Amino acid sequence: MVRVPKLNTADAAAALRNPLAFIADRWTPHPRTVRRAALAALVMSVVIVVTGGAVRLTGSGLGCPTWPECTDGSLTPTTALSYHSAIEFGNRMLTYVLCAAVGWAIIAARSEKPYRRSLTRLGWAQFWLVMGNAVLGGIVVLVGLNPYTVAAHFLLATALTTVAGVMWQRTREGDGAPRPLVGKAVQQLVWFLVVASVLLIAVGTVVTGAGPHAGDSSDVKRIPIDWETVAKLHSVLAWIVVTLTFALWFVLKAVDAPRGPLDRTRDLFVILLSQGVIGYIQYFTHLPEVLVGLHMLGSCLVWIGVLRVLLSLRERPEAGVDLPGPSAAVTVGTRA
Repeated sequence: MVRVPKLNTADAAAALRNPLAFIADRWTPHPRTVRRAALAALVMSVVIVVTGGAVRLTGSGLGCPTWPECTDGSLTPTTALSYHSAIEFGNRMLTYVLCAAVGWAIIAARSEKPYRRSLTRLGWAQFWLVMGNAVLGGIVVLVGLNPYTVAAHFLLATALTTVAGVMWQRTREGDGAPRPLVGKAVQQLVWFLVVASVLLIAVGTVVTGAGPHAGDSSDVKRIPIDWETVAKLHSVLAWIVVTLTFALWFVLKAVDAPRGPLDRTRDLFVILLSQGVIGYIQYFTHLPEVLVGLHMLGSCLVWIGVLRVLLSLRERPEAGVDLPGPSAAVTVGTRA
């Protein structure tokens, strides 16, 4: 058993002034604990997107018709409301679970020795993104599920996933200067892939805003364009992303790139194929809710996969540590 030290008045005052510093002075987490805390925040950033999709797909977007209360005068659903209220309220409660995961990541990063300011800042960036998206979610309800605010709500959630993914990667790296593992040509190809993926996700939100799943059984405003036409554009962008991914894998094999970028590109290619199968099936079966939900999960996994490919193009040693041997970027860049 680990003896818990007694707290005196000075300790209590210090804890109130700066609780994070107070914890960090008395606890040093194992690096594995920090990695797991960052991964938990990343997982919850995906879960909140999927459950938010479930709210929309079950027509429960206005199950709690106001915000921050569920109904006027009540923070929780009342007996007069339907099961839609329970679904919407449940998704709101998951925001607190997300906050707990992000808070745990911040505490673990702040307590790690030596202290890494960059890691802690990534944790706080997630916190403010969660707070901002919570407010935006309330606006979505107050404006009656306006499709443009719904799209912004999803894109801000994607930004949260991005920061969480970067933090997870940074917990497995040092703070030394990044060293490229591939040449400029390969890096440019990956940035084309990133841009195409951003466009793919953005157009996907337009498909959602114009499509049949409005998020509530009432008459909800939709984006005034033909959703099937936008869906075809979405499909074209998906094929561009798949093509770029396959081209990247081929180039990496040709230049004998390190295993990291190769493995991440292979993983992304598998995710894209699975996502494509789900996308075409849902389109030809008239968008069943279960498949649309799986497609939303796939969207998160695709973006995480793209992010991992991008981050795999360099390595970061511990600060002050010089890696031996010639730069891999010179070798790969020459062969490319």
